[in-house]
Amino acid sequence: MARTPSGLFPAGPPSRPTYREPHPVTGAGVAAGGAVAAAWLLLFGLLGTSVGSYAWWTLVAGGLAWLTALALLRFGDRGVATGIAIVTAGGWSIAAAIVAVRWATTGDWPLW
Repeated sequence: MARTPSGLFPAGPPSRPTYREPHPVTGAGVAAGGAVAAAWLLLFGLLGTSVGSYAWWTLVAGGLAWLTALALLRFGDRGVATGIAIVTAGGWSIAAAIVAVRWATTGDWPLW
């Protein structure tokens, strides 16, 4: 009497093709993108001389970083793009918190 194989040890090639991703996301890529984005935001943030200028420089640097992440997402390493996006979102959050604290303590909106 023939038994149906369990599939644990396949006897032949798979019934359908297996596709592999050409640029898999790796932890090293995410870390590299995050480190470069952090340095990028830091350099632009240091150009600010007040809370308002710091926030504007951070927004500009983050926008440029996200454009780079979109290009990498489409044509390059998605792991690096992920690291850039995560760190940029964190940088924007820090800038928003600083603006909110300044606004709450002085009652004056610091961005204009």
